[in-house]
Amino acid sequence: MKKKIFKHVKKYLPLLGIIILLYIIYSLDFEKIKTAFLSVQPFFILLALSLTLPRILIRNAAWQMIQKEQKINISYWKSLKILFIGFFYCSITPGYIGHLMRIPYMKEETKQPYGKLFINVFLEVMIRAFSLYIMVTIGLLLVLDLSYQMINILTIWFIWILIVIVILLFFIKKERGEKLLLILVKYLIPTKFKKDTKNFFETFYSDFPKMRKLIAPFLLGAITWVIVFSQEYLYVLSLGLNIPYFYFLLLFPLANVAGFIPITVGGLGVREAAGILIFTTLFAVSKEEILVVSLLGFLTVEVFTGLIGFLLSLTDTVKMGKNDIKPSL
Repeated sequence: MKKKIFKHVKKYLPLLGIIILLYIIYSLDFEKIKTAFLSVQPFFILLALSLTLPRILIRNAAWQMIQKEQKINISYWKSLKILFIGFFYCSITPGYIGHLMRIPYMKEETKQPYGKLFINVFLEVMIRAFSLYIMVTIGLLLVLDLSYQMINILTIWFIWILIVIVILLFFIKKERGEKLLLILVKYLIPTKFKKDTKNFFETFYSDFPKMRKLIAPFLLGAITWVIVFSQEYLYVLSLGLNIPYFYFLLLFPLANVAGFIPITVGGLGVREAAGILIFTTLFAVSKEEILVVSLLGFLTVEVFTGLIGFLLSLTDTVKMGKNDIKPSL
């Protein structure tokens, strides 16, 4: 019974974000939404789309630095292709877990163990996420200055960041992390999966990079976020909304982080709800206008990038046969 319930929850939970989005559209003035969409000038759309390539090139450069530290040898252009394909899977999966689909492509290219490749992708995503978390923290402090009612949210956020940091610091140390993972394998993993899971975990710390070597990827990750929110801010400019760039750059990350909740594809619905709440509370803008900015941002940052990844995926296939995986865990 529990398995059946979990299966249904896993199947339909990602639809919750779509339901939220449909409710938002239903509750707003559709004519105003349509007018706002039609008011966006094509020049700003093209300019926003043009920033996609430098954003991905910089992100790939950061990822390549981590690959180099882990002795994962993938050419820059092959890595770029894999990154784009990962974006395609992110655009159709909840919580950005689609980035894990880079792993089979990396496996085919490098023949490195899955555990090591998993950590590589995990590190890239988490390092970049932490650069966003810093922007969110500054944004919350900014909102706190404008509205002291946000102090509870700020407190919860700091607790969350502290928990994440403690967990990461625990697992960074091989002796601690590996020991705990093997205990989990011993008591929680079914017998027939124990060997493969143990082999998977044992390669986690293979060529693990030193923390100081991750500073440059962290800074490059922050630059990519600035580009992301600059792409979206172009729609603010096109609609003539009275939102200063600096405020948008630090406040929209709050909505973006809300979209990380794995109840929707690409944060759709949740991000729009959070964005509307934040910007209509602090600035003289309409809900319809913020909805349009957020949706166009989604189409530009997620869908357009994912479309490129989809087209690239058509030129590349990955063998995922049973015999291809087991021996090289």
